[in-house]
Amino acid sequence: MYSYDDRIRAVELYIKLDQRVGPTIRQLGYPTKNALKGWYRTYQQGLDLPVGYAGRKPKFSQAQKAAAVEHYLAHDRCIAVTTKALGYPCRGTLTAWVREALPKSHRAVVGSVGQRSFPAAFKQAGIVALCTRQESAQAVADELGVCRPTLYNWKNQLLGREAPASMNKNNSPPASAQAELERQLEALQREIRQLQLERDLLNKANELLKKGLGVDLQLLSNREKTLLIDALREHYGLPELLAQLGLARSSYFYHRARTAVDDKYRWVRQSITDIFESNHRCYGYRRLQASLTRQDVSISEKVVQRLMKQESLVVAKPKRRRYASYLGEISPAPENIINRDFQAAAPNKKWLTDITEFQIPAGKVYLSPIIDCFDGMVVSWTIGTSPDAELVNTMLDAAIETVTDTTDRPVVHSDRGSHYRWPGWLSRMNDANLTRSMSRKACSPDNAACEGFFGRLKNELFYPRDWKSTTVEQFIEVVDSYIRWYNEKRIKISLGSLSPIEYRVSLGLAA
Repeated sequence: MYSYDDRIRAVELYIKLDQRVGPTIRQLGYPTKNALKGWYRTYQQGLDLPVGYAGRKPKFSQAQKAAAVEHYLAHDRCIAVTTKALGYPCRGTLTAWVREALPKSHRAVVGSVGQRSFPAAFKQAGIVALCTRQESAQAVADELGVCRPTLYNWKNQLLGREAPASMNKNNSPPASAQAELERQLEALQREIRQLQLERDLLNKANELLKKGLGVDLQLLSNREKTLLIDALREHYGLPELLAQLGLARSSYFYHRARTAVDDKYRWVRQSITDIFESNHRCYGYRRLQASLTRQDVSISEKVVQRLMKQESLVVAKPKRRRYASYLGEISPAPENIINRDFQAAAPNKKWLTDITEFQIPAGKVYLSPIIDCFDGMVVSWTIGTSPDAELVNTMLDAAIETVTDTTDRPVVHSDRGSHYRWPGWLSRMNDANLTRSMSRKACSPDNAACEGFFGRLKNELFYPRDWKSTTVEQFIEVVDSYIRWYNEKRIKISLGSLSPIEYRVSLGLAA
């Protein structure tokens, strides 16, 4: 639905261009040929256009709408299958019906470098402090460095809105009942810890010894039990580990001494495994060797290669599959200013952007980032369930807010997708005084640096995992967490084995 200003602008330009449809649509980027001619005929009758459209009988009944939405949900949420099977409606209409029927399915997460995130342990400590406080909630919030509404939101998410925010004398239970509750709580905590111990032992047996998750731990050799205990000593006490595995204390120390003598790289093996697992299983031998050097461990790359092979630490191989947003030449394209020169002497000189698709069993998810050519940092990003104009426009708004210096006017380079050629994107670019640059048609190397980021993300995060039991909301949170890790912790050899944010801090470009 176009506004009155959009329609009158189109008619005036149509008259100015001697009633030529093609040049008018190419210059504006809208509407269709028939719509433009219809507006012009209406304009000729009264030398003006109506402010709004008159109401008309809907084309489809409520029963047809309900049948289309039901078919869409029952057939793997595929729009093409539904429109082909029913013969109606168009893709845009069906998308609107689905959003109307399932408003929560259309969600997006917007992220930028400046946003803060808190670990779960920190939130739990804040809730405990809030519920057991002697002073005001504002004092607790000031001590934790957050605002008071954030503290109450954490409490509502974990305990629910009905739970009291303060355990004062008026709502505290009697002493006898409280003692019984504490005993039950301690028993439940012991049971939970026992189950956690069994689960962690099975996971470590699968990870270190390549045993199945259904293995009987009592049938393992004493040497294998010793390896499991060493792997979990940081999280559990030695007595409970020995009791759970049925291993004598003397046997444990005997095999531990034998292992230390036989393998001089035992501690290095554990360090390599920890680094590999904590970085999305995507570090090759070069970055593992660089990470060990940062921990003051001197070891050659060949030794790291051999240890990775022995520990079965394999980086996932790349797979090729990408989303295309090209819909044809709907408006004039600017020249390719970047011209495959992805080097920048300072931040906010050259930005790259594109859209990539993730297809999981729960549905499709789309990511739209902006990459800085200076160090590869993701300046801003949006993650949503539809590759629409809102996805890219919100990302651009968040990126513009990060530019504080008025002299920094980056060149924004993209492919020829329709998202970067519609009025919303063009007006934002003009208002921020940004320069547009576009790749040639069907030439992905012209935007190779952005395509490379997508490849690393999918090889390190998406392809190695099984997403069958993951919802769309959970997947969006995982991708958002990966991008923050990419900016803050993931080291790059080209930056001197530093992450993008660490590199900017070392140059004095960030606090």
